[in-house]
Amino acid sequence: MQRRYITVDVFTDRAFGGNQLAVVLDAGGLTTAQMQAIATEFNYSETTFVLPPRDKANDAEVRIFTPVRELPFAGHPNVGTAFVLASLAKEPKPRLLFEEKAGLVPVDIVREQGRVVSTELTAPQPLSKLAQFSAEDVAACISLTADDIKTDRHLPQVVSVGTPFLVAELHSRDALKRARPDAAAFGRALPRDGAFSVWFYTRDVSASEASCDRQARMFMRGTGGFAEDPATGSATVAAVSLFADLDPTRDRELKLTVGQGFDMGRPSILRTRVRKQDGKIVSAHVGGNCVKMMEGTFSLAGEG
Repeated sequence: MQRRYITVDVFTDRAFGGNQLAVVLDAGGLTTAQMQAIATEFNYSETTFVLPPRDKANDAEVRIFTPVRELPFAGHPNVGTAFVLASLAKEPKPRLLFEEKAGLVPVDIVREQGRVVSTELTAPQPLSKLAQFSAEDVAACISLTADDIKTDRHLPQVVSVGTPFLVAELHSRDALKRARPDAAAFGRALPRDGAFSVWFYTRDVSASEASCDRQARMFMRGTGGFAEDPATGSATVAAVSLFADLDPTRDRELKLTVGQGFDMGRPSILRTRVRKQDGKIVSAHVGGNCVKMMEGTFSLAGEG
C-alpha cells in the first residue's frame, strides 16, 4: 500500500525557512508504533498523520509525533496540516476542525487570489499556569547565568494551552544568541508538569528584526541528544496567553509577532493574538504562512 505524504515549511513565506513538517495522508490502519517509526524516519521536529474523524461533524483526526514521542497538541503541525488539506480540497472550507489528544482544534484558512497562503489555529485548552522555577535552574538548562534571566514580569514557569512548556524571559538578544542546552541541568529540571522543553524569549529585538515584538528559541530532547526547534506555535501561544493573563487590562486583544529560528538559519514568523473579556482569556490563536516543499509516497513492509 502506497501512502502519500507532503512536506511543508511552516511559519515562513519562503522555501527553506520556518519549521519543517511532514504530513502523512490516508494514515488509516497505521499502528501507533508504526506512526512513531515513520516520524523518527522523517526526523523533523514533528510529523502528522491524518485519519478519518471520529465525529463526522469534524474534518479529520490528527495525530502528532516528534521523533521520540506523541504530542497531545502542537502549533506548527496544525498550521501546516490545515494548509496542506485546504490546498488539496476542491471546495475548501474557511475553517477546519481537527480532533486531537488535547481536544478539538479549529484552524481558520486564509486565502489570497484563490490560493491558500496561511492558517491560524485556536488553542484547544485554557491557559494552565503550573510549576515555577528559579532563575538559576533555568539559566543552567540553557548554559547562561541567573543574571541573564529576567524575572520582574514573571518567574520562569511551565504554561500550557494544550502542551506544556517551560517559559522564561531573558534580558538581552545577546543572551538569547549565546544560549546552549546543558544535558545535566535539563535532566535535573525536566520533565515537570508534562514539560520536556524550554522556550525562552527576549523583548530586546535588534533593528534588523524590528518586525518582531519578541525573539525566541526552544530547546528539546531529540533522537541524538538535544535539538532546537525553528518555530514552536504551541509554546508561543501559551506564552502570549501568559502575557495577556498578567496584563491588568480587562478587555483587549493582545497581538504580538514572534520571531524564532533566526539564530539557526531558519527564520520563522509567528503571528499571535489573545482575546480577553471581563479580565478572562476567551481565546488564544497563532498562525502564519506556509510553503509546500516536497511530496511523495512510501510503503511499509507487509502492507498491501
